[in-house]
Amino acid sequence: MKTLKVGMVQQSCSTDTQNNINKSIDGIRQCVADGAELVVLQELHTGIYFCQAEETEMFDLAEPFPGPSYNQFATIAKELGIVLVTSLFEKRAPGLYHNTAVVFEKDGSEAGRYRKMHIPDDPAYYEKFYFTPGDMGFNPIQTSVGKLGVLVCWDQWYPEAARLMALAGADLLIYPTAIGFESTDDPAEKERQRDAWTISQRGHAVANGLPVISVNRVGIEPDWTGVTGGIQFWGSSFVAGPQGELLFKAGEEETTQVIEVDMKRSEDVRRIWPFLRDRRIDAYEEITKRFRD
Repeated sequence: MKTLKVGMVQQSCSTDTQNNINKSIDGIRQCVADGAELVVLQELHTGIYFCQAEETEMFDLAEPFPGPSYNQFATIAKELGIVLVTSLFEKRAPGLYHNTAVVFEKDGSEAGRYRKMHIPDDPAYYEKFYFTPGDMGFNPIQTSVGKLGVLVCWDQWYPEAARLMALAGADLLIYPTAIGFESTDDPAEKERQRDAWTISQRGHAVANGLPVISVNRVGIEPDWTGVTGGIQFWGSSFVAGPQGELLFKAGEEETTQVIEVDMKRSEDVRRIWPFLRDRRIDAYEEITKRFRD
């Protein structure tokens, strides 16, 4: 494909699962009405960001695949004839759960899935309590609109993940995300964090010569335990081209947007910046160590 129209749905979420799903589906419909062929949703879009605290009852939000949420998104992908990137809480087995991106093909079938590999454990982001690290590796998902290098949120800070997707032939890097401001941080720190988030992913675009699509959630979600002031998700979803150029950047409000991505530019950019050609693969053995003492 020479060009690809990519839709993104940036939304707030509540404790009402079906309302969240309906909001996502409304956003998907709007993207398709605006010409989208591929639509990307944010991380864990069917519910609140429950990882702000460690509570076993939150595991009840997970579902096996196929399951109720899975089926609704498969149905809408088929109805509208689009490729759809979702982010769901997977119950793989009793006591075994994953943060899983599921990609649906235009006929509603599952094109593939990716289980989040890098799992954070920070104040208000206690994901290690809930998610088992992925065991499917860094493999692009083949679809009718190209090979999608789907990663999830915390993965976006790791150049190794983006590189491995690129080396496996990904046409795009895609990051469903849930990240925001901690209430006690001052304005300058908040901006440094958001800038770092954007810069790191634009860097992946440059280093790999690939477009990047990052879709984040919005809204203030309180910490129901009262330990912290909650999270203000900063939105700012964006699409970058293969030289890191911003093709679109959202604000902090709910929004849908369709962006036309020139898929041929990756080839053009890699010809003038042949980073893959010049990699010193003979000298990278120690990259697999935790630290070089």
